[in-house]
Amino acid sequence: MKHLLFLLIAAGTLHISAFSQSDRYMGAMAGTLHEFAAASDGASMAAVAAKFERIGDAEKTQWLPYYYAALTKARMSMQGMGGDKDAMANEAETLINKAQAIQKNSENYCVVYMIASARMLVDPQSRYMTYMAPMTEALDQAKKLDPSNPRPYALLAIAFRNTPEQFGGGCKAAKPDADKALSLYASFQPASPISPNWGKDIVDGVVNGCKL
Repeated sequence: MKHLLFLLIAAGTLHISAFSQSDRYMGAMAGTLHEFAAASDGASMAAVAAKFERIGDAEKTQWLPYYYAALTKARMSMQGMGGDKDAMANEAETLINKAQAIQKNSENYCVVYMIASARMLVDPQSRYMTYMAPMTEALDQAKKLDPSNPRPYALLAIAFRNTPEQFGGGCKAAKPDADKALSLYASFQPASPISPNWGKDIVDGVVNGCKL
């Protein structure tokens, strides 16, 4: 009887501890996501990326913190925030590799695409041939792993929109992916309150800018 009582107490303690850890993780992620949404310059974005990375280092089995840290660094590279663009892309790659080591999924491959795109945008004329294949492969994987994810199509829509018509871009080229993204956003539900749920504003901007 005493042995059974000990096991019940131990099991209850483990459950409370696990709940407490999960609660702390969700709270830390929610707070950092709030800061992420408000970040508007290199310093604030770098601080957010560092917070996400620290959460990832503490939560060894969670891919989302490294995903968001990599996403932040990829955006910094693309927008020219925080110093050398290639250095930012390298940091983003290190972080997304950590996320991918935990779980290969559609969202992570979207960031892989963004990192390759960021590197290409440093010098599009000379880097296009180097990075176009990795970009295409990353989005193909993102679509394959989750056909319901609208973000691969949102990223394609903005890429076509920002590519000159003489190189196969423009509004007409962006329309199919914009339409597909919007149809997926209409029914998309994030897996949790901290799961990726961004990108619709990108597509809305393409549609409104092109009057599609």
